[in-house]
Amino acid sequence: MKILVIDDDDLVRRTVAKILRSDGHEVVCAGDGIAGMRVFREQAPELVVTDIIMPEREGIETILAIRRENPKVKIIAISGGGQFGEVEVLKMAQLLGADDVIAKPFRAEELLSRISTREPAPAAAK
Repeated sequence: MKILVIDDDDLVRRTVAKILRSDGHEVVCAGDGIAGMRVFREQAPELVVTDIIMPEREGIETILAIRRENPKVKIIAISGGGQFGEVEVLKMAQLLGADDVIAKPFRAEELLSRISTREPAPAAAK
């Protein structure tokens, strides 16, 4: 599966990419929402893993933009916490279009299990 990882923290972005590649996925990366949207348009990933709190274009705006361009792509929002007013950012991300959310820090197994549930079921399972 082709996965786009968007995170402004270089260490997090590289670590998530390494985890996903070790599981056999093709991974493309971006450091913020603006670059992320450019890569999204160029690479057409099947799944996007995006941080929420980033400079330039943050994750909520990025999720909304992705949903406008491709409502079917799967999105997992990740964040180390924070709030917009009274609303926790991961809850907001889910309300505004993320298919799943994961709080940082998370274990590799948690990320991979969430991604495996996003893959289409085999045709024989119908």
